[in-house]
Amino acid sequence: ESRSSPGFLPRKPRCSRSGVFFLSAFQPLPARTHGSPRSAMPTPMVAMRERTPITAALLARRPCLRLLITSGMRHAAIDVAAAKAQGVIVCGTDSHPEPAVEITWALILGLMRHLMPEANALRSDGPWQQTVGRDLHGARLGLLGVGKIGQRVAQIGQAFGMQVSAGGPNLHAPPAAAAGGQWAISQKALFAGSEVVSLHRVLGERSPAIVDADTLACMPAHACLINTARAGRIDQQPLIDALTDKRIAGAGLDVFDIEPLPAGHPLRTLPNVLATPPLGYVTARNYRDYFGQAVETIAAWLQGAPKRVLD
Repeated sequence: ESRSSPGFLPRKPRCSRSGVFFLSAFQPLPARTHGSPRSAMPTPMVAMRERTPITAALLARRPCLRLLITSGMRHAAIDVAAAKAQGVIVCGTDSHPEPAVEITWALILGLMRHLMPEANALRSDGPWQQTVGRDLHGARLGLLGVGKIGQRVAQIGQAFGMQVSAGGPNLHAPPAAAAGGQWAISQKALFAGSEVVSLHRVLGERSPAIVDADTLACMPAHACLINTARAGRIDQQPLIDALTDKRIAGAGLDVFDIEPLPAGHPLRTLPNVLATPPLGYVTARNYRDYFGQAVETIAAWLQGAPKRVLD
């Protein structure tokens, strides 16, 4: 089978700031003719972020597509069966769990020690030492999900001297024990008994929210909720209501239903929210692997041996 040139990489070798070398063998797209938009031109391959939805309907509109590369090795947003049926190979890249663990703890520490209001007050010549922080040592950390990321978060919590609990639907005691924590008999018990709850449960892109108004109502008024997984894990309006009414102490969020968040959105302005544009994966090492392995996969595909193929 003949393969068209990828057409989106420079002709000459070049090194980006992240150290990713682009391959000189790839040729640029042919020049567009009048009335021929680039979107209508044949595109044999696409490299994308792993949260970008690739549906059967979208694939059907790209009959020339032969290779789809996604960052990471999860593909919940991709209709892999439809891709296979259309003859499209789907490949992934490495994605390291440590950055997500680090941003989780940045949010926990920022909320528990009121770092944002204190730093902002210092910059604006405001009050000096206006808050009283809360201790991590002796507090209970509740984890909803104890996979690779959740287990690392648990280990760091224990290093701080926190008590760790894990729980949630379809989660059994052995994973909680593997994380060095205690098992909560139910999700509501986990939320009711924790000063900090952090979400790390893996679900499909279309799965329903697992933190609703009833679950939030179980949380103590001094508790904080952390979400670095997926925005769809939490019903957004009940969360906003709980934060506005100060029924919970705060939320640390790295993911949102709408990205970027619209100007004036409550999660941009509520004083008890520590929010970051998704930064959990944004590190130099992850980017080197995303881009470098995408280029590597393209080169391997052109040789008939694609790497890291997803089933």
